[in-house]
Amino acid sequence: MPITFKSKHSPNILMLEQIGQELLRAIGHSGTVPGSLAAEDLPAALARLLHAVHEAPAPLREIERTDDDDDDWHSSGITLAQRAGPLVAMLETAVREGDHILWER
Repeated sequence: MPITFKSKHSPNILMLEQIGQELLRAIGHSGTVPGSLAAEDLPAALARLLHAVHEAPAPLREIERTDDDDDDWHSSGITLAQRAGPLVAMLETAVREGDHILWER
């Protein structure tokens, strides 16, 4: 199921569950859905996410299912920075506006 990130001063962000949970863990959250971060927690969460983006290998690797259902790893060419970009922008706006963010299915 997709995860929707919401903040009063940003458009909603819809992400696939696996990617959304990976980004939640990168900001220091357990990855549970639904959830939220208070305005005072956002600067630290943003710093952790930016650090994770900087340290991530490029590109990310994803699982592709084949006809025989064996896991076949391949390079997707999509970096963590690309996936995290919308959430980084949301966090930056929320920090600037003193807003909180929440996420739900």
